[in-house]
Order: sequence, then C-alpha cells, then structure tokens
Amino acid sequence: MKPVKNITAVAFLVTVVFIFYSTLYLERTHKGKLDVQQFRSLWIQEGDVKTSTPAMATVSITPSLSIYNKLRRAIPQNGAYWNRLLYSTIKQVENGKNPFSRDSDWSRCRESNQELLKTNIHDLLSYSSILQDFLQIMNCRSPPLLINQPNKCTSGRGAENQTLLLFGIKSVPGNFEQRQAVRKTWGQEGLFQKGLRVHTLFLLGQSSQGDLDPLLSFESQYFGDLLLWDIQESLLNLTHKLNAFFEWTLNHCPQVSFIFSGDDDVFVNSPALFTFLESLEPSKASHLYVGQVLKASVPFRDPKNKYYVPLSFYDGSYPPYVGGGGFVISGKLLRPLASVSRIIPLFPMDDVYTGMCLQAVGVSPVENSGFKTFDIKEEDRENLCVYKNLILIHQRSPQQIKKLWNGIHNPLLTC
Repeated sequence: MKPVKNITAVAFLVTVVFIFYSTLYLERTHKGKLDVQQFRSLWIQEGDVKTSTPAMATVSITPSLSIYNKLRRAIPQNGAYWNRLLYSTIKQVENGKNPFSRDSDWSRCRESNQELLKTNIHDLLSYSSILQDFLQIMNCRSPPLLINQPNKCTSGRGAENQTLLLFGIKSVPGNFEQRQAVRKTWGQEGLFQKGLRVHTLFLLGQSSQGDLDPLLSFESQYFGDLLLWDIQESLLNLTHKLNAFFEWTLNHCPQVSFIFSGDDDVFVNSPALFTFLESLEPSKASHLYVGQVLKASVPFRDPKNKYYVPLSFYDGSYPPYVGGGGFVISGKLLRPLASVSRIIPLFPMDDVYTGMCLQAVGVSPVENSGFKTFDIKEEDRENLCVYKNLILIHQRSPQQIKKLWNGIHNPLLTC
C-alpha cells in the first residue's frame, strides 16, 4: 500500500501546482504581463541597526526612561503573571540591570520557558492549548524568517518614489484565494496619485503540517510579497507575527510614511484611504494611530470565548486600542514601538498589545468612522454607495471583495 500512497501524494501535489500556475496563466492572459519591478539592495545607515545575518538586521534600541512612569500609571501592579513580568522588567532597569538579555536564541527559548511557566502559573494546565502554546514563546523575540523580501521597499529611483503606504496583511498559508483577491483589488502595488508608492506584503506563520511549503515557495517567487516566519499559525500568535513585521519594516522599509495592518478578509477602499492619509497635517501624520477605537474594554473571562484571558495571567483593563481587523499607524512610530516592546511582555491579542505599547509612548488612538471592523448594518451591505464612502469593512469573502471593488469603480455608479 505504501507505493500507492506515495504515488497518490505526488499526483496530488502535481495537480495543485498545475492549478496554481494555470490560475496565474489565465490572469496574465486576461490582464497582460505583470509589472515586475527591479529593486536595489537597501542601504542601512550605520548606528541604526546592527546586522546579525544577511537576511535580517536586529534593531538595537534602548527604551527611554520616561516610558516606565507611563507604564506604571497604565498597568496595575498585582499578582497576575503578565503584570509581574512587566514590573520585574521595570525593576531590573531601575537597578541598573539589562532585562533585554531575554532575547534568547529562538530555537532554545521555547524549552527554557517550560519550567518557568510551571513555576509561576499555578493553574497553567487549565489554560487553553493555544494560550499555553503562546506562553511557551511569550518571552522569545525575533523569530527566524523562512521567506523574506529584503528589497521590497527599494526602487533605486530617488525620493520621488518614497513609499507612502505599506500594506501588512495577516494571512495563513492556506488562504491563497484570499491573497489573490487582495492582489487584484485593494492591495495592488504601484505608483498612485502624486507619485507616491504603495507596497503589499502578506504575513504568514507555519502551518501545522507544513504540506504547503512548496506552494508558498512558488507563490513567493512569482509575486514577491510573502513574509513567512518560523511561528506556528495561531490566533494568539498574531502578536508575534505583527511584532516581527514591525521589526522587519524598521529594518527594510525605514522611510515608509504609513503602515496598514489588517486581515486578508477585509475590504479596503484604498483610494479613500490614500486621500485620507494625504490630507493629514504633518503633526498628525507623524503620530497617527487610526481605525475603529475600542474604549473601556476588559478581558473576556469566559473560558469558552476564543479571546479568553485567565485572571491569573492578566489582571486589569485594556487601554483604548484600535480593532485589529484593520488600522493604520505612522512610520515614525516604528522606532518607539520597537523600543517599548522590549519592556512590555507580549500579550496574546495583537491589537490590545499595540494599544498598550502606543499608550506607553504617549500616542492615543484616533477614531475614524470610515473604519468598520465590526461590519455595517445588514440592510447596507449590498449598497455600493455606502462602501464608496467608507475606508475599511470587515469581513468579506474573496468573491465579495472582488464584487465590491468592481462595483465602487464602475463608471455607471452615481452616489
């Protein structure tokens, strides 16, 4: 039976690859040759980063002491594990010690955390399996990049093509159809109004089986827009993925004006987004953190909720933050974010964690009614004129995304 199974497996892989390339061929037949841009290597200023490997540079940043006082005001000191970790870091700094040595080797970090967790969390075994998995790599930083696009933001043609916006879209290996919908609609790369450039990247972790790795390699070589880290795909590991993306951007796209973070199932009216960003005054643009703001939020304590946070892990309320379905931050905030993320322990909700970090550096979220991360009224969901006046809506299928995109760009539409 083994030869039969092996032949079946090979036949399946060949079939999938054939379908993948057939899809690409049909797209090129109908839409013409893809615009493949030649990028030059990124020149990194000495003193900004220290290079660890040719593929990735490690940010070398010392947090400002003013951050610690802001954290004390925002986060209560109590017996919950996460709260204790935060205040332990603050205490080490005040005693002249270096708490950043915890950025241990990724491959050994998981093993070293196992005994630490058992000692410090008395009810660890009652935690959900995905929360336990998150905790095992909670103190790890800078996961290895398995697929990289180091020259994504470099064109070699001067400041007139400076990247206005970098789309960082959270996806999973199996969501090829979603990524294709984004590529053909709101995530298109290129030069737009006023000669400002837009780039798109899809942020991936590893699937549990790893059976999609060959297809991801093909996809990456063809489109040049995948970043794949050695992180297990999980709802609660999105914080690792987003943190790694911000670090990547600081290293490889340091001059970007704005960064969009969102899911691969959102619909974005990108022309409306560009217009909004270009209308900002410089003082507001440099500290932008915008989307649909959640205020006075508290952790879910019901173990059946997918966002469940045990009281023994975190005790306190959440700061105001922007929903993770889609938000935009200023590129000038990347360095302060990298700084404070070395102090604040990673939290299992990526949008909450971003809010914590930005609150610590004195940046408040800005509400924009054009961001609808919790959808719109059911009676408005087929009304194209409603979408024409919005920036982001969550969530939509690939077919709906393409239909909406074509609809709002239909010259016959009158709103």
